[in-house]
Amino acid sequence: MVQLWKVACTLLLPCLNSNGEKMKHNTPNRNEYYFLTNPVVLPAAMMIYESAADLPLVCPHGHVDPRLFSEEDYHFSNPVELMVQSDHYVLRILHSQGVAYESLGIPVKGKLVEQDPLKIWQTFANYYYCFAATPTGVWIDDILVNVFGIEERLNGKNASAIYMAIQEQLDDPNFTPRKLYQRFNIAVLSTTDSPSDNLSLHRQIASSGWKGNILPTFRVDAILQIDRPDWRQEIDKLSMASGINIMDFHSYIQALENRRAWFKQMGATATDIAVVNAETLLLSVREMEELFQKGLNGTISFDEANRFVAGMLVELARMSAEDGLVMQMHVGSYRNHDIDLFSNSGPDLGADFPIPIEFTRPLQQLLCRFGNHPNFSLILFTLDESAYARELAPLASYYPAVKLGAPWWFNDSFNGIQRFFDQVIDICGLYNTVGFNDDARNFLTIPARHNQWRRASANWLAGLLVRHVIDEEAAQFMMKALSCGLALKAYKLEDYAPENARIT
Repeated sequence: MVQLWKVACTLLLPCLNSNGEKMKHNTPNRNEYYFLTNPVVLPAAMMIYESAADLPLVCPHGHVDPRLFSEEDYHFSNPVELMVQSDHYVLRILHSQGVAYESLGIPVKGKLVEQDPLKIWQTFANYYYCFAATPTGVWIDDILVNVFGIEERLNGKNASAIYMAIQEQLDDPNFTPRKLYQRFNIAVLSTTDSPSDNLSLHRQIASSGWKGNILPTFRVDAILQIDRPDWRQEIDKLSMASGINIMDFHSYIQALENRRAWFKQMGATATDIAVVNAETLLLSVREMEELFQKGLNGTISFDEANRFVAGMLVELARMSAEDGLVMQMHVGSYRNHDIDLFSNSGPDLGADFPIPIEFTRPLQQLLCRFGNHPNFSLILFTLDESAYARELAPLASYYPAVKLGAPWWFNDSFNGIQRFFDQVIDICGLYNTVGFNDDARNFLTIPARHNQWRRASANWLAGLLVRHVIDEEAAQFMMKALSCGLALKAYKLEDYAPENARIT
């Protein structure tokens, strides 16, 4: 068999277009970015990457609003709302430079808020240099070049011209989320939805005749965090949505199971929960009832609320073992750290931070009951990289139910991806991970994020290939798995992708 890197040296270097001319790029040779420049590794990485270039994007977890796809002619309003205000990655970097939230059009109690999107864009462009070498900067550069065809790098001087060029395309009748979904080659995209959501937008999409696959995900945070000020209102919404009058723990469980069944009927394959720690406890029904009543009465303490959540994680695992919905846990984000920001402007504006997390002992009670269950699947995400090799990879290397989610949030970068591979694959192997999910809020970042992941994957595999740890056949199969096959299998989405994208 002819070696990949020898073929690549002949076919791919130097990078030429079909006319034999050097290609024009916004950054030096975009075909090569992220790859090691080692003359042996580079062509191998490029060839491995090209082997997956035509595979569809699988998006099993994210926060894109289903409203984007509910109407055939939906249009984005302006560049600021699309690329600045909706992206907490952008907001936190600007805030770190002293940029006020109100100057970005974010409502702040008691302050005048900038309303002119062009002025907000100018502020963003003035500080755009601060995003250099960050994944956010890479994603935005990718959007400008590959979505909008703008080769010039954004700065304070060209801000107005680039804003107008983007706005012109946003106003184009053909620039709609549905058409971009096809253009991006997305096979399936899952949203994140409240248990009390009637999924009317998903029903509208399904009945429209459009061929895109937009699926709901059952996100339980709002009705699980029993000490939240709005928890009782969320329980009332759950009662109304389920048609079950929630008066005690038993009716609460019934309502949850009712809604899970509805989500599954609407195409959901997974649930999700964000928790600060991974504590799980097998509690008696009597104790759960006592805690639940304290929640209804508004008298539950902080420690009691944590105990209720730990007991409910086992209950949610039991439900997943019964109905087959994949259970995702995102663990280790200390949210709303800036109390003034949360009080005056609300959540999801960038003031969330990683904290150290333990998994092995906290998850023991859940995994001793369901870790070997053939119908249970638990995907774990963390912001604490130190837990990868110490706890998560060893757990995934033993329990059939446990799989490792992709590097999340602060670790969703080229370097974070490389560290992930280096820390977990030696211990649990590739096939106890679930590949990639983009966790995107900004729809336009999806292809950029997948491109970064695929390049990092190809670069890592090329290193294994040239060191003769794997052969060419294994490298190509692993690349397919990392690109989409693992995600399709882990999230039970294989029916939504062509056979050549699957690994089973």
